Amino acid sequence: MSGPASNLLVTADELAAHPEWRVFDCRHDLKNTEYGRQAYARGHIPGALFLHLDEDLSGATNGSNGRHPLPDIAAFARRMSGCGVDAETQVVAYDNEGGIFASRLWWLLRWLGHERVAVLDGGLAGWKRSKRVLEESVVPVVPRQFKPQPQELAVDVGRVLAELGSPRMLILDARSAERFRGENETLDPVGGHIPGAVNRFYFENLDDDGCFFKPRDELRREFTALLAGRPASEVLQQCGSGVTACHNLLAMELAGLSGSKLYPGSWSEWCADPARPVARG
Repeated sequence: MSGPASNLLVTADELAAHPEWRVFDCRHDLKNTEYGRQAYARGHIPGALFLHLDEDLSGATNGSNGRHPLPDIAAFARRMSGCGVDAETQVVAYDNEGGIFASRLWWLLRWLGHERVAVLDGGLAGWKRSKRVLEESVVPVVPRQFKPQPQELAVDVGRVLAELGSPRMLILDARSAERFRGENETLDPVGGHIPGAVNRFYFENLDDDGCFFKPRDELRREFTALLAGRPASEVLQQCGSGVTACHNLLAMELAGLSGSKLYPGSWSEWCADPARPVARG
């Protein structure tokens, strides 16, 4: 395989130079869940296949496991196999929402042991800025065999509860400051945050246009200040439902601060049990 197979981000030029890479369109709207599929049909990066956040990148909800629980591993592996992904496939994910949904696919593949995955820096907006074309057709795909090898990259609610208040755990909450404070909550039934959590809005990982990731050194300075001497391995990433938290996780990896873990259930799971403590402000 030629090209930057181990890179966390790829540029539009790099992607265009490698038509053999498997590209996934991950566009989504939490309030209009058919948006991504419809937008994909109107035009997508050539060769891209569509993955739906609810149907492909998440598992079944039961009212207490969050809005976007992790997908069933066997089902996700079948989906990847059907999309022509195996151990040798370089995957590139993109969206049009700053990379939040693309980074969810990036994290899922890393969680299942697939390292050859990157996010398209700038997403669809960056692709258009480089004057690249879109297409409406869907390319035929030859299935391959995706063999998941789960890694210990996630923690469950029990672990969060057990470590709550411990100096060994720093929780980074990727939601907006407003939602973190518990104000104007529109997605979850309870407003607030996990006690002790620190707010790092995922959008702060992007440039002033909200398109491309900030330079590595800038990200490193910002996250190092938040960590205040802690190793990245003591950082737990969460958000509303385990999606935008992947953006912070990717940004830390870009900054060379590897080893943080994801709490997939995040706030939507945490607040589903009234016995769990809630902080506001």
